[in-house]
Amino acid sequence: MENLKKRWGITSNFQFVVIFVVFAVTGSTAARISNLMMELLGIYEKDIHWFFYYLLLIILVLPLYPFILMVFGYLFGQSKFFFPFSKKILRSMGLGFVFKK
Repeated sequence: MENLKKRWGITSNFQFVVIFVVFAVTGSTAARISNLMMELLGIYEKDIHWFFYYLLLIILVLPLYPFILMVFGYLFGQSKFFFPFSKKILRSMGLGFVFKK
């Protein structure tokens, strides 16, 4: 745990717990939002093959996740950690242009 705290630049155990809570809340929220988007698009698991359903679901979640992560990071007071982390995720997905000046 100490190595991870050093790597992430975290100073306290409380901050460590808050970061993990943010990751958990973000993942759950991204899954719920993508599920709602699938319903709005009229795509249901029973209508298509499960593989294509979950492939579309993942395609919807991946671009949303970094933005939701920044929102919850800000709300939990950890924007200093999550904004660069989210930018790195977006750059790795080829969406880094969103933050270019």
